[in-house]
This record gives sequence, structure tokens and C-alpha cells, in this order.
Amino acid sequence: MNKPPVSISLSSYGADLVRQRGQGSFIDILAAAGATRIEWREELLTAEDPRQLADATRAQGLESVYSSPMELWLAGQSRPNPELISALHSAQAFGAKWLKVSLGYFTDTCDLQALNQVLSKSAVQLLVENDQTLHGGRIEPFQRFFAKVEQHPLPIKMTFDIGNWHWQDQPAANAARLLGRHVGYVHCKAVARRADGKLGAIPPTASDLQLWEQLLRHMARGVMRAAEYPLQGEDLLQLTTEHVAALARLGQPRLENTHV
Repeated sequence: MNKPPVSISLSSYGADLVRQRGQGSFIDILAAAGATRIEWREELLTAEDPRQLADATRAQGLESVYSSPMELWLAGQSRPNPELISALHSAQAFGAKWLKVSLGYFTDTCDLQALNQVLSKSAVQLLVENDQTLHGGRIEPFQRFFAKVEQHPLPIKMTFDIGNWHWQDQPAANAARLLGRHVGYVHCKAVARRADGKLGAIPPTASDLQLWEQLLRHMARGVMRAAEYPLQGEDLLQLTTEHVAALARLGQPRLENTHV
């Protein structure tokens, strides 16, 4: 059976290291580790040349996701964020097939026809993520948004960030049950409370992997998934290889996914 596609969000390697080394320096690591996709992070870009990275990525047989911190809907605005057009262009320049953004302030007055007009001019597929905010990190706005998406219909899928639901005390199991059929990308991260009282992403334990296994049962078989938690150590290749393998096993018939 073909393994599900596994991506690595480059933020996993730490903002300082990624900015210091440049995002292109991780292409070879991901390819050697068995990843199938790479997630570029717009907020960590320095002097990278998009076309060079696109060529280097293709040469290694990797596909790309482009992550932008922009919100799709701005407060009090019915039309989509004007930055969406430039974000789609950036994604295309990086050779990305997918653009990941946050939902933002979605209301029933938001104009999905206007959104469709923007998306129809791009070959990049839009992925809309639950973030950590009150307005964009709760289940109900996503239910309303994807109900509208289905009515039109629009070629939009959800990025389901498992860990982000914690910030708004939303049960990930409920979110998966209610939204799983819309999911095209899963951001995997475990969450723990730090010494300062704030929540933070951590690598998964065996129990986290078991939970993720349950969540993925509500989604399409073989859905694309990504590591978005700290991958930091002396041997980044070995570390990445181990976590790519663990994420690839999720949802597979043989549930031998209790070791990372």
C-alpha cells in the first residue's frame, strides 16, 4: 500500500536556525528522510529565490505547500483579504500546489463569490487552517464556512491543526468528527503547558500518536499530514526520518505507530 504523503513544516526546525540557514538548506534533509512534501513558511523567508527553491524541490521529487500567516477574512470586510492574490502568486512562484492561510473573521456576510473569482485565476489550491485565536480557532465558524463552500461549491479544503484547538479549549475529537470530511491537510503537534503558563508545541508521545490515529479515522484515507512541532537535535536527518515514518504510519492498516 502506498504511504500517505508526509510534509514537514520548516518552522519545526526553529525560527532562528531556519532564518540563519535559509529554507532551501532543508530540501535535501527532507528528501533523504522520506518526506514527500515541504512546507515553506512565509514568515521565515529571508533572501530565498522562489524559483531556485522550486527547481531544487522538484529535482528532489518533493512537492510544496506554501504557508502564509494571512487571514482569509478581515474583521468587518465582506470581500476576502486583498493579500490573498499576492499570497497565491507567491505560492505559485515557489512551485507550491497548496496555499495555507488562517480563516480569520468569517461571518455569514462574507462574499464567497468574490473568493471564487480570485481562486479561479490560480492553479493553487487553498487550505484554510484553524489557528489559535478566538475568531479563527473554534469549530463553529468552520462549520459555517464549509457549509457555504459546499453550496457554491469551491475548491477549498481545511488544514486541520490538531494542537491549535487547545488554545480555545476545543476538543480535537469533536472537531474531527464535525469537520473531518473537509480536511485536506493535517498539522500534527502535541501541546503542553510550559513553566510560564503558556501553551507550546512539543513532539508527540505514544499516547499522542494513538489520539491522532483516532482523529484521522474521520478524514479521507491517506490524507496529507505534516509535522509542526520541534524537530531539534544534533542529527536532524535521523530525527526527521523517525518522525516522517511515524506520521506515515498513522491511519495505515497495521497500527504499529507507538514509537517515534
